[in-house]
Amino acid sequence: MVAGGLPHQLVPVLLHELGVPVPPHIFFTWVVMAILITMGILVQKRVSMVPGGLQNFFEVIIGGLEDFVVANIGEEGRKVFTILATLFIFIWFNNLMGLVPGCDASTANVNTNAAMAVVVFLYYNYWGIREHGFGYIKHFMGPILALAPLMFIIEVFSHLARPLSLTLRLFGNIRGEEIVLILLFSMAPIVATIPMYFLFGLAKTIQAFIFFMLTMIYLKGSLEHAH
Repeated sequence: MVAGGLPHQLVPVLLHELGVPVPPHIFFTWVVMAILITMGILVQKRVSMVPGGLQNFFEVIIGGLEDFVVANIGEEGRKVFTILATLFIFIWFNNLMGLVPGCDASTANVNTNAAMAVVVFLYYNYWGIREHGFGYIKHFMGPILALAPLMFIIEVFSHLARPLSLTLRLFGNIRGEEIVLILLFSMAPIVATIPMYFLFGLAKTIQAFIFFMLTMIYLKGSLEHAH
């Protein structure tokens, strides 16, 4: 128990004390999945021409993301929009879970982020091969034929570093925010930390959008023709 109020990571501690054989990041991932599935079912049952409540909430988010993707990739972006929107919403809700007293963000665990980063890596390369076939290798060879062998090596290492970059960027930022939040709880009453929630909420939204945007950029590169 911390001096200022409730322990921030109460649920992970309880899981450990009860001997539940489920890592906290897996548990909170399931919780977020259950929340999103429930919200999806509720929206699907109450779809109307005049959106309201949850339908309006999701239409604003998904509509805005779709417009952003199409504006940057073009109409081809609609083919990959589903996974982009899914990643953003999933990461966003997982990030926000860390703001709930007693809970933790599963994205503050490197394993969760590594799994998503590997999926992104495989997915954008799949689309590159699907769209260009063997010609996809041109994306790794640069515009100058004489430098193609060198560029190929550089590009391969660059692409292999992308999953690591996606993983550590999200992990570092979310874990850092969680640590700061725990410190705030330990030094001040919960009421005094409420204004910080708006700042942390914004930061967690930005981190979800950065992961979404980088994935979009990788997909855009794989869909474009090599020059």
